[in-house]
Amino acid sequence: MLMNLKNNIAMAEEEDVYTKDGTVDYRNKPANKKKTGTWKACPYILGNECCERLAYYGMSTNLVYYFKTQLSQETVTASKNQSNWSGTCYVMPLLGAFLADSYLGRYWTIAIFSIIYVCGMTLLTVSASVPGLRPICYEKNKCHSTDSQTAVFFVALYLVALGTGGIKPCVSSYGADQFDDADPIERNYKNSFFNWFYFSINIGALVASSLIVWIQQDISWGWGFGVPAAAMALAVVSFFSGSRLYRYQKPGGSPLTRICQVVVASLRKFHVTLPAEKSLLYETAEAESAIKGSRKLAHTNDLRFFDRAAVKTGSDENRGSINSWKLCTVTQVEEFKSVVKLLPIWATGIIFSTVYNQMSNYFVVQAMSMDTYLGKMKIPEASLSVFDTIAVILWVPVYDRVLVPFVRKFTGHKNGLTQLQRMGTGLVISVFAMVSAALVEVVRLGIVKRHNLYNSKDIPMSVFWQIPQYMIIGCAEVFTFIGQLEFFYDQAPDSMRSLCAALSLTTTALGSYVSSLLVIIVTDISTRNGKMGWLTDNPNYGKLHYFFFLLSVLSVLNFFIFLIVARRYKYKKAINKDDPVPMMANDDDNKLAY
Repeated sequence: MLMNLKNNIAMAEEEDVYTKDGTVDYRNKPANKKKTGTWKACPYILGNECCERLAYYGMSTNLVYYFKTQLSQETVTASKNQSNWSGTCYVMPLLGAFLADSYLGRYWTIAIFSIIYVCGMTLLTVSASVPGLRPICYEKNKCHSTDSQTAVFFVALYLVALGTGGIKPCVSSYGADQFDDADPIERNYKNSFFNWFYFSINIGALVASSLIVWIQQDISWGWGFGVPAAAMALAVVSFFSGSRLYRYQKPGGSPLTRICQVVVASLRKFHVTLPAEKSLLYETAEAESAIKGSRKLAHTNDLRFFDRAAVKTGSDENRGSINSWKLCTVTQVEEFKSVVKLLPIWATGIIFSTVYNQMSNYFVVQAMSMDTYLGKMKIPEASLSVFDTIAVILWVPVYDRVLVPFVRKFTGHKNGLTQLQRMGTGLVISVFAMVSAALVEVVRLGIVKRHNLYNSKDIPMSVFWQIPQYMIIGCAEVFTFIGQLEFFYDQAPDSMRSLCAALSLTTTALGSYVSSLLVIIVTDISTRNGKMGWLTDNPNYGKLHYFFFLLSVLSVLNFFIFLIVARRYKYKKAINKDDPVPMMANDDDNKLAY
């Protein structure tokens, strides 16, 4: 008996050595907790993200300025091109996520698309530095480009969009994969990981919006794109350096196929009566899910129509093998439900992203008609975004080390605020950023009117009056964007985490497209009857503050919609290997999330 007890203890200790969330090491063996993952693997991932973001923001922060001064585009055209490219960068993650979750896994998806990224950055550098490919300049910031030169530049830009698309949905999820969901201690580390992941993004952005912007405008665009290209190459080196320490989540097959199977199976059985006893719904008997790399999910009462896909009929029982287009497991049905329930929360992030997009858009346009000198030194207009980055860098440690413990005393929640409360707080803060930008514009136009400076480019109002609007957006980011990262990872099914990360990123894409659409609509309506309009090439004749106030109103309306959908949301319940299988999700876990 004593021998059996010792054997049981030894087996328990051996089991505790390995992760329970299905991850493996680089040799495709169960991941050893002591030798892989956690914070020892994260520096390579965070270093990769920091360098990649330096590369991305190093060439995107000043893009409107490049379009206007090097490609001689008008303000509205430059704004739309920037918004469309930015939107594409955040749509392409759907492709990268699909490949990662279905076939390649997150590691190889990051590796392959990183190489594409480096190629795009290299071509971008060549297009801005090689004679014959770079625009011809008659004087500083007054250039002309041929159609072929513009074409090469845009090919490079969209290669970068493809590369970043494969990376974006995978890196944050891959970093979070380094912490075992089934281990309470490691799970708590995961919450901090998202904060420090966003912190590393903004370290890269800080260098980009200060040093790189200065190089572009004061030295040359060739060097200004070349340094970000080198940073991207360094990001690839950093990522590969940690290969032996990483934990790997196996791809679970096409998530889109599984989603379609649930819909088709449910429609085929629309006439079937749901059983009163949920245990009668079909699920595999094994401890692990039938979906490779995914834990089982407990049944929920949401969207009950789709439970029909898991009802086993006589025709299903007569077949030797299960046809997933006719019969799905409870876990597969719950995967589908999880994604559908994320959509209303996802939709409320679009307006926030529209506000965020203004930093590289109409904030820059506003700055171009202000005094950009600090003493005798000229400050690049786009470099004001450095204050957004500084705000994030300041707020991340304050939130993680000060705010969370303080708020926890009042809420009793381990993270201080729930993920949805955190996102909602950021939505409120973003309203004040647009109000601040509008008030700055009101004051600026007042100076223009009093001194009759309509045709002047340098209005005697310091560009540093823009600092509050950048700082407020930075604060909002710490709440909404980091909360969104954590929420979409945590609430996604294990085998769909890249896809759901990509889904969250598409709010940024749609925010860019909405910004572009608003510009078109506002321009069309405000220029009727021969009027100058709100958005003009010369902002001194326009009413840019009306545009910012419009975004403020849309943000308020968006927040109230968010409140409604957040109060109805219920968190998912995953079943770990050693957990008893519940018939349905626990009431405590399914309480109102907000």
